[in-house]
Amino acid sequence: MIPIRKVFTSEQVQQIRMHLDQADWQAGEITAGQQARYVKNNHQLPQDAPLTQQIGDLILDALARHPVFISAALPQKILPPMFNRYSIGETYGLHVDNAIRIIPGTSIRLRTDLSATLFLSDPDEYDGGDLQIENHFGSQRVKLAAGDMILYPSTSVHQVMPVTAGSRVCAVFWIQSMVRSHEQRSTLFDLDQSVQSLTSLHGHEHQDVTRLSAVYQNLIRQWADA
Repeated sequence: MIPIRKVFTSEQVQQIRMHLDQADWQAGEITAGQQARYVKNNHQLPQDAPLTQQIGDLILDALARHPVFISAALPQKILPPMFNRYSIGETYGLHVDNAIRIIPGTSIRLRTDLSATLFLSDPDEYDGGDLQIENHFGSQRVKLAAGDMILYPSTSVHQVMPVTAGSRVCAVFWIQSMVRSHEQRSTLFDLDQSVQSLTSLHGHEHQDVTRLSAVYQNLIRQWADA
């Protein structure tokens, strides 16, 4: 799991929320998969609504300029973001995301390698509502500041805990990575972060920076489905 900090500033989040808070929300189970619809209890913006598309484009534009996201996800395809709202008593029980999704309005299929939740409510705006992700080491709960995003493997069983006060608003979407393997992608991310750190210390022309950059690029050549 990798947090992607400051996708939006607090001022940008306020502008986005001003529009979302006035939007016409529908029952979230409409877009749930066969298994998930039995445990999904929230509200969602219609996927074909102009507001969904407009704010979704803002998110994708911001992520295209976010170096940590690019390094961590190595995105090949991204499903347009959806927007969820959880009010008091609403929840999304344990489930795993569908392995294949179709980009709305197209016949393009997307393999869900990575799931993303972009928080658009600050933690003090609601009680409960933690994103709980299960892995081999147990459960981890995530509740980030508005404008921050969590990126995690779509193979993970996860849930949104019941909201007990306030309202939780977020954007969710899925990424097909150029590198299918989580292990390989993790190795590339650690290597890229090390290259960036060494570059800031020694500059682009340092021989170790050049050597490690070459290793990184050659591993991309071996592992990526471009």
